[in-house]
Amino acid sequence: MKSKNLKELYFSEVRPNLKKDLGFKNEMAVPKMLKVTLDTGIGRFLKDEKAKDGIYNDLMIISGQKPKKCPAKRAIASFKTREGLIIGYKVTLRGQRMYDFLTRFINIVLPRTRDFRGLDLKGIDKGGNLNIGVKEQLAFPEISQESVHVIFGLGITVTTNSNNQKEAEALFRALGFPFKK
Repeated sequence: MKSKNLKELYFSEVRPNLKKDLGFKNEMAVPKMLKVTLDTGIGRFLKDEKAKDGIYNDLMIISGQKPKKCPAKRAIASFKTREGLIIGYKVTLRGQRMYDFLTRFINIVLPRTRDFRGLDLKGIDKGGNLNIGVKEQLAFPEISQESVHVIFGLGITVTTNSNNQKEAEALFRALGFPFKK
């Protein structure tokens, strides 16, 4: 049996079921995912160019597109940053790339994560967005362990257009996100 990708699943099964379960009159009012943002900070590697290049390349391989460099907005002496200094990288995925990434993330990456027992429901904020932290990029199958210079964590935010946590939780559960019992 061929597994459906997330986009096909959403339009064929999830949206009609959520419309009925949540009591929406219009299909366009049903919550949907808008974008996925991957971000990482490079604070402890500010002086190491090789490490910064490795993080940039790994994030590019994971996401399938070039990361945006995020400069510091102001200088903070205690963190040894100056205004304009690159302190992180960010990638925003939309459309088909978003669905492809989430399909891989749910079915491959999360099961490979060390000591994974499910996502925490506290990761869903009041706006209906899901925030997930990944401790190391080695959980992604695209990253070979031999070529890794630096192990880093990244934050993944799944942005939805839902109005509250309850609607967002129903959407994520219907799409197959593994939450703790």
